[in-house]
Amino acid sequence: RNVRKDGNHCISVGLQIIYREERNMEKGGKKLIVSAIENGTVFDHIPANQLFKVISILGLQDCQNQVTFGTNLDSKLLGKKAIIKVSDRFFEETEINKVALVAPEAKINIIKNFEVVEKKVLRVPDEIVGIVKCANPKCITNHQPVTTRFTTEYEDSVLKLHCHYCEKNTSSHKLKIITEN
Repeated sequence: RNVRKDGNHCISVGLQIIYREERNMEKGGKKLIVSAIENGTVFDHIPANQLFKVISILGLQDCQNQVTFGTNLDSKLLGKKAIIKVSDRFFEETEINKVALVAPEAKINIIKNFEVVEKKVLRVPDEIVGIVKCANPKCITNHQPVTTRFTTEYEDSVLKLHCHYCEKNTSSHKLKIITEN
């Protein structure tokens, strides 16, 4: 944990964090600006409290590419949002759609030569394998080296994950992302 001169905390988890402050003469305040990337993928409009889950889902803690992220940025849509920029890496559709589990409103932009060349919409996959822990403490996946496997379904507009092994449903707001220690 580092403390910046403005008193805010920033956490480095093996990712490069880039802050650049710039004077905003009209309002007399400071503004956080995240630098543009030449080529890569931008994940925008992530709920601020879901940033580190998205980083975990995408495996960015082990990424060798430059990764820039910001959190608690002002957003008209969410109030506070997070953003992730990954230079020189393009994600498969299956990787991107896993993000929909925790950030269904996120926007994905593909950048080439500093220009947005494609915008992608998230879609929750029909099956989730190996990224979410089963909420049932008696499930075999919590006691044996068995990879978790869920099918997705909606109940009253709420995403539920149905465990392949114990058949327990877990609602999206109770998801626990599996992290490697």
